[in-house]
Amino acid sequence: MMKKIIIPFLFSLFFANFSFAGGYEVGDKVSSFYLGKMNGQMISMKDFKDAKALVIIFTNNHCAISKEYEQLIIKLDKKYKGMGSPFVAINPSNPEVYPKESSAHMAMRAEKAGFTFPYIPDPEQVVAKKFGPIRTPQAFLLEKIGDDFVVRYIGMIDPITDYGAKDQSLKVLSNAIEAVLEGNLPDPSNTKPGGCKIHYTD
Repeated sequence: MMKKIIIPFLFSLFFANFSFAGGYEVGDKVSSFYLGKMNGQMISMKDFKDAKALVIIFTNNHCAISKEYEQLIIKLDKKYKGMGSPFVAINPSNPEVYPKESSAHMAMRAEKAGFTFPYIPDPEQVVAKKFGPIRTPQAFLLEKIGDDFVVRYIGMIDPITDYGAKDQSLKVLSNAIEAVLEGNLPDPSNTKPGGCKIHYTD
């Protein structure tokens, strides 16, 4: 009982903006981006014009915690893209610093894990610096309003362990997605992400 009381209380401490200085905050309109997919094609937010919402996950290959979250992200993508909220994963790590973050390694990782969503390299951190994630994995939930996408949630993904727990308040990303799909604002709209720190280059 004490554990169930403490965990939601800790979440209540994380209602600040947890993003890199200059990154998006909840309520900001997101400018479209273009990034090359691993097969050489380009992808942008315009490719999701029919979506009701879009979940951007910043993740990478070398972070152990990112690896632990892969199957949960796949599960969430399968559940919500059919409801109008697909997922996209963006890798903000520089392969010159982390050789295992090359496009070739990303393709192998995506195939091995069975990714059901695009996994896009951002080696120059162009998109990452716009969004401002501080750790991997970190989620940004965007609501489609007209031709624009607006940030509605920033932070952690649902807990990996005991995913089917009765305490639904712990499923912060799922709850945020469902709120947006129902026409409501997520509460909380910010949580503190765990994981590996993202090192930004100048």
